[in-house]
Amino acid sequence: MQQAILEPRPLYGIGTVARLTGLKPDTLRVWERRYGLGASHKSQTGRRQYTQSDLEHLQLVAALVSSGSRIGEIASSERKTLEVLLRGRPAKASNAQPLPVAKPRAIFIGEGLCDWLDEHQGCLANVDAHLARFSLADSEQDIFENIEGIDCLVVQCVTLASAQLGKIQKLVDKLQPGKVIVCYQFCNERWLKEIETSDIRAVEFPPDPAYLAFEINNCAADAEVRQGQFNLGELVESKPRQYSEQELSAARRLQSTLDCECPKHITDLVRALANFEEYSASCSVENWRDASIHACIYAYTGQARWLMERALSAVLEGRTADFSVELQKLKQAEAAA
Repeated sequence: MQQAILEPRPLYGIGTVARLTGLKPDTLRVWERRYGLGASHKSQTGRRQYTQSDLEHLQLVAALVSSGSRIGEIASSERKTLEVLLRGRPAKASNAQPLPVAKPRAIFIGEGLCDWLDEHQGCLANVDAHLARFSLADSEQDIFENIEGIDCLVVQCVTLASAQLGKIQKLVDKLQPGKVIVCYQFCNERWLKEIETSDIRAVEFPPDPAYLAFEINNCAADAEVRQGQFNLGELVESKPRQYSEQELSAARRLQSTLDCECPKHITDLVRALANFEEYSASCSVENWRDASIHACIYAYTGQARWLMERALSAVLEGRTADFSVELQKLKQAEAAA
């Protein structure tokens, strides 16, 4: 059998990466030539393409450079090092950019499943995906040896029974994914009931695209909520606002360019939470019990506002140009007034 490979998805051209990082295409080319900070994937025609990991790494580098770091000093640094450096910046710096949020990492196993995903690319939006075009029976190759941090594992099984469940469990033990979804074509009630008692979700193949997209993207939300829930230090620490009032007004005016009014509703939520966060910080207290309660209210409100700002960033992704136009209009209107 031919050695299998993992195909990264999505793949970006240099123009898209330039827009998402705020860097010029010429700058990206220079960084690739001098420091090796380039696209790691090649298409069948030899065209270089950026993976999601490439993009996120460049976003970290670009954020640090905009904060004053020298590209030559950080170009060879690993992602974890870049994240530590970025978190160490002064939070109120005028040119400080938020820490780029890593997309959920997902692995899809099964030739039929990967072919289906080729026709349903929307399921891979906002996901760092890897497609394995081979069957579950061939999944014991060393291809997964150096894979870490998998949020979701999606496996296609023509028949789901004891043997297949055993192989899936071996994959789970190796990859330690946060969520497992099995897409089956044939399975009896006995095995479905057994799966219900485990943490594995079973759906018929082909899956509903909306369901699959929700389950995968929900991994990122789960991770961010857990970050605030279990890391008390980060929860209590005041999180700087990501959007000014002017930027929220610009985002709110984008509802006419989208199929829904999410920008409007989310900006209203962010504003309300920010106002209540400020109010809770100034509440008067008379004893230690009141103080502890108000501290919790302030912390949880700040966490909720931070999560909704993340949601707004997701809504605005891909709308950078429209957002900039609306923001410029507001600035011109204020200047004229």
